[in-house]
Amino acid sequence: MRRTVGALLRKELLVELRTLESVPGMSLFAVTTFVVFHFALNRNSVDGDLAAGILWVTLLFAAILGINRLFVADADQGGFDGFLLAPVDRSAMLIAKVATLLAYLLAFEIVAVPAFGLLLLGPSLGKAMPQLLGVLALGDLGVAVIGTLVAALAVRTRARDLLGPLLALPLLVPIVIGGARASSPLLALGHHTALPGRWLVTLGLYDLVFGLIAYALFDFLLED
Repeated sequence: MRRTVGALLRKELLVELRTLESVPGMSLFAVTTFVVFHFALNRNSVDGDLAAGILWVTLLFAAILGINRLFVADADQGGFDGFLLAPVDRSAMLIAKVATLLAYLLAFEIVAVPAFGLLLLGPSLGKAMPQLLGVLALGDLGVAVIGTLVAALAVRTRARDLLGPLLALPLLVPIVIGGARASSPLLALGHHTALPGRWLVTLGLYDLVFGLIAYALFDFLLED
């Protein structure tokens, strides 16, 4: 299982490095959105609920770009058929795809989060960053699991570019709510509060539930 996951993950990352189809588009979308908010709000900085909402909604919509492209090459170039013929555990593709989407999210957030701080938050981002990284990690894991499940479901349909976002967005709303509520105190001016534990627990449980659902359904999605 470990060797199979490693081989699949290496293949996915090499394809992305050669084509640059997902991460640059996600990063450009996020930075452009932050620029639009910077001028549309006509404020030197934002904080608290507003800052958290802008950050998480932008990250969510940028992630949709990566989710839509996750299985396209496998569907169009026979990758599914080759994998199904190989004597390996089907769950290896699920783990590899989740890890791939996580890598995409981490890579584009390296660009997007500093851009958010520069354009909308100001110097207070540095104080919030250590705790914010933990919240982002929980959110990214949920987005990666749900995004992989939805992408596998939508990729074989004719309207996959439309169906993917329509299925993913309602399922990702709780992650945006939990991430924004957990991040809001961190992004408030002069914050001195600890991370809100109940929202972190909510994010963790949501990730766990959909991880189990994805594990249970993924084999059937591959065969169909």
